[in-house]
Amino acid sequence: MSLLDMLKQYAGGSAPTNAAEVNQHFDQAAQSVPQNVLADALSHAFRSDQTPQFGQMISAMFSQSNGEQKAGMLNQLLSSVGPGTLASIGGGGILSSLLAEGAKQVTPEQAQNVSPGAVEQMATHAEKNDPSIVDRAGEFYSQHPTLVKTLGAGVLSIAMAKMAKREAA
Repeated sequence: MSLLDMLKQYAGGSAPTNAAEVNQHFDQAAQSVPQNVLADALSHAFRSDQTPQFGQMISAMFSQSNGEQKAGMLNQLLSSVGPGTLASIGGGGILSSLLAEGAKQVTPEQAQNVSPGAVEQMATHAEKNDPSIVDRAGEFYSQHPTLVKTLGAGVLSIAMAKMAKREAA
């Protein structure tokens, strides 16, 4: 079966319900489509009313990330929230103190000390104040598709339906 035929299953509502098969299809698609197509599909899934809230998804992937990936996402989020917001977030005090000390970026070592709950709050706030963070998160996670698989078959199916529509156009 070709990639486009496989993706059409998701766009046409006849997607498999077996999580292992959906994961396998997502792996195939993530390796085959251009990165910008995958990023767009992930952004679409992050915005969908059929998936968990953006902050919840980012937090879930953050908790499964290595230090470098955690730092990368935190630095994306930090570019969308101000220092005042960080002070009000539980666990964000760590980030506030680092930034107050003049740090421009969070290191992988520092990122390990940030709780997924704080990341969820940051992501939720960032989405409200800077909706472009959803696109930047899509771009970031298009480079780390294995983390996206931790969100489950439902999120993957929505992303693949979007890829199908884009590839068919």
